[in-house]
Amino acid sequence: MNPTYLFFAAKRLGQAVVVVLLAYVLTFVVISVLPGDPLTSTLRNPENGFTEDEIQRMVEFYGLDRPVWVQLVEALSRFVRGDLGISLRSSRPVATIVGDALPSTFALAASALGVALVLAFVIAYGTQVLPRRAAQLLRSVPALFLSVPNFVIGLLLLNVFAFQLGLFSVIAPDAPVATFFAAVALGIPVSAQIAQVLVTGLDHEFVQDYAVVAYARGLGRARLFFAHLLKPSALPVVTIIALTVGELLGGALITETVFGRAGIGSVVQTAVATQDLPVLQAVVALAAVVFVAVNLLADLLYPVLDPRVSVLPSRRAAASATPVPLPEASVR
Repeated sequence: MNPTYLFFAAKRLGQAVVVVLLAYVLTFVVISVLPGDPLTSTLRNPENGFTEDEIQRMVEFYGLDRPVWVQLVEALSRFVRGDLGISLRSSRPVATIVGDALPSTFALAASALGVALVLAFVIAYGTQVLPRRAAQLLRSVPALFLSVPNFVIGLLLLNVFAFQLGLFSVIAPDAPVATFFAAVALGIPVSAQIAQVLVTGLDHEFVQDYAVVAYARGLGRARLFFAHLLKPSALPVVTIIALTVGELLGGALITETVFGRAGIGSVVQTAVATQDLPVLQAVVALAAVVFVAVNLLADLLYPVLDPRVSVLPSRRAAASATPVPLPEASVR
């Protein structure tokens, strides 16, 4: 493999690790500067029913009797080792609580991304091959999708397909059919952003010389779409998919609540209601890891998908190509 690309990948990986650690530190600092001692006040809440011995063990585990900077160092050390702490509510390891909820949330988010990609592809394809009036009507669909919140779509799907048609049961939210409709509710708003970017890219490529010549020689719109327009237009889609990961995760929490799924959404809801701060901190760290990992993957895919993308060009090569040095990962 190209050593330059390996150096580029290693540098991006290092930056990703720093971002994740900073996100964890920021979350810890925000919790630490809250008025009072959130952890101790939660432990001493009579509703939680902790004994003095249990409270003392928890205080020693989190180092609440030590300076804040010592608590931060120990928390970072545990986080790097994969130890997310102990739940203040259930006294279970936070990693176990989050790990039990992850499969359901990831299945929903992955299904929603698949639905969004299919819808975006259908919309983009229709704008290129359908008659002008139908294509113009199809171009307005993404704006409609963006204007409707996913929880409204979810409630409509529940009312029509669960209560009226009986295609799935609300008491079995993890069934494949129920997961599909939950993914549709979450994927529709996301598909709008992907479709808009893809349609814009297709319109730009269609007026390029190579596309104009191919179309003038009699190449059909459908064949032109697949053979010449789709690949260069799809490159920005990689970026927009990476950027919508945050929306998928945030929307998954709301969609899980609407459909009654036991995922990260229910974990967050319970943690907020009971002030289970270690669980909340773990969820924030997990979201940061997922978001950074997906964006790192997109960053690494760009040079592979498009040879024109430069990965850390040498100063001599950049100087010989243009009098202005090219930025990293820029398009020549």
